[in-house]
Amino acid sequence: MSIRPARTEDAAALAAIYAPAVLTGTASFEIEPPSATEMAQRLMKVKSHGWPWLVHVTMGTLDGYAYVTQFRDRAAYRYCAETSVYVAPDAQRTGIGHALLMAVSSAARVAGFRQLIAVIGGSSNDASIGLHAACGFEQAGLLKQIGEKFGKPLDIVIMQRSLIG
Repeated sequence: MSIRPARTEDAAALAAIYAPAVLTGTASFEIEPPSATEMAQRLMKVKSHGWPWLVHVTMGTLDGYAYVTQFRDRAAYRYCAETSVYVAPDAQRTGIGHALLMAVSSAARVAGFRQLIAVIGGSSNDASIGLHAACGFEQAGLLKQIGEKFGKPLDIVIMQRSLIG
């Protein structure tokens, strides 16, 4: 097992990992899974800013990824990043998410971020809430019925971790 920076040639695997979250879960509020081409564009945008996008590889198979983006586009947010972590369905609950989130948190600090924000889709998403709590995030807010997916209104749980000190 290893964690390394994502490469453009990982785009198809990134899209394959993300698709189930889009199609069957509430972690993502997207409705249609992006193509490998779209994932490559997203990856290049993140990397063009010098922000980390990491992948987890087990025995040659990419089975998870994590990245950060600036929380909001305005300059005042330049030290605050939003995290994203996705693990292939057959590799979940194996420690990969924890390893990725800790690694991307360290890389975010190196990239100059001081605060991390997790925007967790669905207040019943206990796995993601637990993962972030285990990695030092604290609940910072709840936005009620802010999205809708699968015909159900969905909350967003906001969690935060300081990288200072």
